[in-house]
Amino acid sequence: MSKRPEVCVVGVGALGSHLVQFIRNEAVDVKVIDMDRVEQKNVASQFHGKPGVGKSKVAALQQTMDFLFKRPIATISNKLVAANIDVILKGASLVVDCLDNGTSRKLVQDHARARGLPCLHGALAPGGAFGRSIWDEHFVVDSEVGGGRGDVRGRGVPALHRAHSGVHGALGAAVPEGRDARRLLDLSCRSRRRLKTA
Repeated sequence: MSKRPEVCVVGVGALGSHLVQFIRNEAVDVKVIDMDRVEQKNVASQFHGKPGVGKSKVAALQQTMDFLFKRPIATISNKLVAANIDVILKGASLVVDCLDNGTSRKLVQDHARARGLPCLHGALAPGGAFGRSIWDEHFVVDSEVGGGRGDVRGRGVPALHRAHSGVHGALGAAVPEGRDARRLLDLSCRSRRRLKTA
């Protein structure tokens, strides 16, 4: 029996938590890594609900994914540092960096490059108005002076779609293009607006 590929999502805030929801039906094992806790302010922009407030983000996301979709995910709530990155990312087939600080991004990038591991970097601007996802070979880690969130261009929802498309592409799956992709994004935007007004 062959082992399924493992996608490691590092950082499960606004971009990472939604990405995990989007890839839930992929034939992969999913591991999420984040040391933060869900705060009340996260409920509006992240795939974390009110019952998760106060819990670790990975535990709250694991509980939500199991409750809504019966989808198991592996979790690690430790801070990613040079001393533990080999153990935490062991077995990864693809790393998706959804971190919000340059130091940790650089650590993930160096690890992935040293091992020839595919790595997709994603970032959202504060407030989620702009976003970007880019493969490692084209990514330059920004400095902490500029806010530490990556060089972000484009709209937030398309950035999430591009990150989702990147995961699909890395796994060899078909990704909706053209009109179908725009419909997906339009539906996503409308659903998001309805949730905010409800």
